[in-house]
Amino acid sequence: MSEKSKPNPDFEKTLAKLEKLVEKLEEGDLSLDESLSSFKQGITLTRQCQSVLDNAQQTVEQLINSEDEESLAPFKPDA
Repeated sequence: MSEKSKPNPDFEKTLAKLEKLVEKLEEGDLSLDESLSSFKQGITLTRQCQSVLDNAQQTVEQLINSEDEESLAPFKPDA
């Protein structure tokens, strides 16, 4: 599956995974390798959440900035 054809991740599920990961890291019981791996996974999850938020913000801005229904264009996210 190509990068552009992947569906947007579910924001709430991704955020919940990120929160669990942060809790696990904060406990301090992981080895250095496990901590580094978890940190990398956390960065990936953070980027996924940010992408979903960016797309939502663009959609809202399009809706707010439209003058009438004829000027509305369907939003096509880059991701």
